[in-house]
Amino acid sequence: MLKDIATPIRTKEILKKYGFSFKKSLGQNFLIDPNILRNITEHAGLTKNTAAIEIGPGIGALTEQLARTSGKVLAFEIDQRLIPILKDTLSPYNNVTIVNEDVLKADVKAVMDQELQGFDDIMVVANLPYYVTTPIILKLLMEKLPIRGICVMLQKEVGDRISAKPGTKEYGSLSIAIQYYTEAEMVMTVPKTVFMPQPNVDSAVIRLTKREKPPVDVKDEDFLFFITRSSFAQRRKTILNNLTSQLPNGKEKKEAILEALQSAGVDPTRRGETLSIEEFALLSDHLLPNFKK
Repeated sequence: MLKDIATPIRTKEILKKYGFSFKKSLGQNFLIDPNILRNITEHAGLTKNTAAIEIGPGIGALTEQLARTSGKVLAFEIDQRLIPILKDTLSPYNNVTIVNEDVLKADVKAVMDQELQGFDDIMVVANLPYYVTTPIILKLLMEKLPIRGICVMLQKEVGDRISAKPGTKEYGSLSIAIQYYTEAEMVMTVPKTVFMPQPNVDSAVIRLTKREKPPVDVKDEDFLFFITRSSFAQRRKTILNNLTSQLPNGKEKKEAILEALQSAGVDPTRRGETLSIEEFALLSDHLLPNFKK
């Protein structure tokens, strides 16, 4: 039986062998508890017919568990220094491909087409660098990649926002964008103690299952997300005030905004956090004719 990479002793050995030092700018926090990693792969529902896409494999702790439970692993690693380390730590596994690219700049679809041929079930599973969690998740969803879903470790606060319901202080434009594409659920919380170095924040694992189709029909998806972002620009402001200040020529077109709110059945004195995704969809369709950029 191969020794797990994700133990404190083995992790220290690997870091020492390669003289590796953590880069704060890359948000590097390595997991040192194999049980947590096995739990993540379990929540992702992997089989040998599944291909896993990983972002930020580090020294290969999660990658190794993915290689054991899925048919193929495609991992994107931005840090050039980790490539030789991964080559070494993952040498027992012949079903892993490491791409030395920034996933935010990479043509993920093209790499998937090349590397994951023959896999119909594809799942993103990762311990995401916390400083770029949101842009990465939104990129994966907005590029409409052929994935079943996303199961990732992230900052608990971001997990709370992603899975939040209307009327809560965590609910915002991020909740709406992600729940438009997926069903979101937080599946576990993770203590700081299982990371090296320990982060300053609590962590959680969230599972996003892609919807067959969005929960609402809208005339223009991008415009819907623009309206939701505008509605939360200043949380304490009413939706009318936010839209007036955020929409192009909003002050001159205040009457049109009021009319759209009225047509959508939304009281102008409400705050953005009280509106459901259905209400935002209706509102964006009524605003579209006057404000499409």
